[in-house]
Amino acid sequence: MNPQKTFCPNPACSASGQVGQGNIRVHSVKERRYRCTTCDKTFSETSGTALYGIKKPHQDFTRVVTLLGYGCPVQAIVAAFGLDERTVADWQRRAGEHCQGVHEHVVGQSQLDLGQVQADEIKVKTQIGVVWMALAIMVSTRLWLGGSVSSTRDKLLLAALVAQIVKVALCRPLVWAVDGLTAYLGVIQRAFRAPLRLGQQGRPRLIAWPDVGIVRVIKRRIGGQLSVEHQIYQGDPHQAQTVIEASQGGSGGINTAFIERLNATFRQCLACLGRRSRALVRTLSTLEHGMFLVGCLYNFCTPHDSLRLPLYVGRYGQRRWVKRTPALAAGLTDHIWSVEELLTFKVPPPPFVPPKRRGRPPKRAILEVAA
Repeated sequence: MNPQKTFCPNPACSASGQVGQGNIRVHSVKERRYRCTTCDKTFSETSGTALYGIKKPHQDFTRVVTLLGYGCPVQAIVAAFGLDERTVADWQRRAGEHCQGVHEHVVGQSQLDLGQVQADEIKVKTQIGVVWMALAIMVSTRLWLGGSVSSTRDKLLLAALVAQIVKVALCRPLVWAVDGLTAYLGVIQRAFRAPLRLGQQGRPRLIAWPDVGIVRVIKRRIGGQLSVEHQIYQGDPHQAQTVIEASQGGSGGINTAFIERLNATFRQCLACLGRRSRALVRTLSTLEHGMFLVGCLYNFCTPHDSLRLPLYVGRYGQRRWVKRTPALAAGLTDHIWSVEELLTFKVPPPPFVPPKRRGRPPKRAILEVAA
C-alpha cells in the first residue's frame, strides 16, 4: 500500500482527486483501507476501480472480463467458471461503466490533431429488435474515438457521436470520411462551429471551423452489380487528398476501410455483434457497456501490427519490432496496459467546488470585515 500514489475519492472533500498532498494515511493494512486527514473519511484500496465490491477473487474477475472483451459468450464463461449468469452480466456492467469513465478521462479530455476521421454504423440484432451502434476512428493512430448506441439510425445517433469528436479535435485541417448516409453532412457542419464574440449583447454568431472537409464513399447495388462512388462534399480537394495521404502513411485515397476493419474487430470481440449469433443482448445499456469494454481493450491493451516501429540493434543492425497500441501511438500513454491495469485505473473525481453561502453572513464575519 502506497498512500503517495492514491487520492481521496470523496467528492465533498477539498483534496479529492489530488495525489501527493500528504493527506492520505494507511488506516488498516489487513482490510487494505486508507484514511484522508482532510475529510477524516476512510476508503478501500479498490474504491474507484472496477474491482470495488467484488466478493470473488480479483483474478477471477479479471479473467472473466478479459474473456468477455475478446468475444467469449456468457454461457461459455458460466460453464467454465461455475458462475451464475447474472454474476457474469453484473461483472460486465461494472467493467463497462469503469471503462467508460477511463475513456472519457483519458481520450475524452485530450486534444489531438486528428487528421482524418472515419465513421460508420453497425446494425445490431437484439432481443428487443434492431439497434444501431455508431463508431469513429482516428486513422493515423487507429485510435477508437468513441461511439453511441440508439434504437434508430437518425441524426440523434450521429450527433451523440460527433459531439465526442468535437471535444477532442484541435482546430487543424480535418477530413471526415463517411458512407452514403446524408444525415452526417448536416450534423458535422453544425457541430464544427465556434461562437464569434464581439462584446455585444445577445447570442454570438457561429462561425464554421476552417479546413474541415467531408468526403463520402457511396455504395450502390443495381442489378446485382456493386458500384462505388467517391465524392468530396466539402473542402478543398487538394487539401483533403493531402490530409488523407498523410494519415494513411503517404498513400491511399478516399475510403472507409479503416472504420470497416474496426467494425470487424468489434464484431469479433463482442459476442452479441456476431451476424449469426445467439448471444443477443436485452437492453441498450448492456450493449453500451460492452462497447466501452471492447473499445478500451482495443485502445490501451491490444498492440496493433500496423503501428509497430522497427528498432535496429547490435553490430549488424538486426531489426526488432516495438509494439504499440493506438493510445500509445497517439501519445496518451507511455506503455502498453494490462487488463488488470485498465480495471484498476482510478479516474479522479471532478474538482471540489465549495458550496455558495446563501442568506446574510454571520455576525462574526461582519465584525472581522469592519475591524
